[in-house]
Amino acid sequence: MSRTKKRPSGHPARTATRGQKSAAPAGPRSAAGAWIAGARLRTLTLSVAPVILGAGAAKVELDDVSRWLFVLCLLVAIFLQVAVNYANDYSDGVRGTDDVRVGPPRLTGSGLVPAKRVLVVALVFFALAAAAGLAIVVITGHWWLLAVGAAAIAAGWFYTGGKHPYGYYALGEVFVFVFFGLVATVGTTFILLGDVNTESWLSGIAAGAIACAVLMANNIRDIDQDKLVKKRTLAVLIGRTASRVVYVFWIAVAYAVLGFFALLFPLAILTFFTLLLTLPAIVIMLTAKRAKEYIIVLQLTSLFGLLYALGLGAAFAF
Repeated sequence: MSRTKKRPSGHPARTATRGQKSAAPAGPRSAAGAWIAGARLRTLTLSVAPVILGAGAAKVELDDVSRWLFVLCLLVAIFLQVAVNYANDYSDGVRGTDDVRVGPPRLTGSGLVPAKRVLVVALVFFALAAAAGLAIVVITGHWWLLAVGAAAIAAGWFYTGGKHPYGYYALGEVFVFVFFGLVATVGTTFILLGDVNTESWLSGIAAGAIACAVLMANNIRDIDQDKLVKKRTLAVLIGRTASRVVYVFWIAVAYAVLGFFALLFPLAILTFFTLLLTLPAIVIMLTAKRAKEYIIVLQLTSLFGLLYALGLGAAFAF
C-alpha cells in the first residue's frame, strides 16, 4: 500500500512506500546548511584547479602575471560552477530526478527550499560569473571572449536544463572536459599571457580528465537511480564495470601528462605524491558496493585535482 506525499509547488509528486526507507540519506535540516550543501563546496576544486594550472603555464613565459586578472579568472570559474550546481539542483528537482537519489539530498528535490528560489540563486551566480568575465574583457580588450563566456553559461544551464538536457544523453563528460578542462585552463593562460602554450593545452587535458573522473564517480553511485528516471549518463549506458575502468583511465591520463612534464620541470615529480590519494581511491572504486564508498572516491579525487594543480602549477612557476 502506498501513499502520496504532498510537495511544495513546482515539485513532482514523490511516492513513499510504508516501511521502505528513503533512497536519500538524511541531509542538512536548516536552510543555511542546505544552501551550503547545494553549492557542493568539496567539488569546487574542479573550478580552482584549471585556473591554477593556467596561471602556472603563463608563468613559464611571463614572470609578472596580473594578480587582478588571476583573481577574476578564479571568480569566473567558481561562480560558474556554483551556478551550474544550483541550476542542476533546480532542473533535476523539478523533473523528479532527485526523488530517488542516494547521495546528499538536494535543495529542490528535498522540498526544503522552493524551486523558484533555487532558480533565482542559480541565475544570480550566472550573473556574477558574467560580471567577472566582463571585467576581464574590459581590462584585456579581448571582446571575443564574451562569446566564450556565453557558451560556458549556456552549456552550464543546458547540462540538466531545458527540454532536452545533454547531461541526460551521456554528454556530461564532454561538458566538463571542455569547460572545466581546456577552456578554463587555456583561457586563463591566454588572459594572463596574451597567448597560449603547450603547457596550457596539456595541463588543460589533465584538468579535464580529473573533472571527468569526479563526474564518473558521482554517476556510478547513481546508476540504479538514474535508470529509474531515464537519465542516460555515460555510466548508465556502459554499466558499472566499464565505468570503473573509465574512471581509472581518466586518472591515468592525468598522470601521463604529469609524467611528460616531469621530464621538463624537475619539481613536477613531487606531484606524484598525490598517488597517496589516488591509489586508495582506485582501490575503493574497483571494490565499492555502497553509495558512501563512491562519495569517498569523489572526495579523494576532488582533493587530488587541487593538489595536482598546486604541484604542477608550482613546477611551472618555479
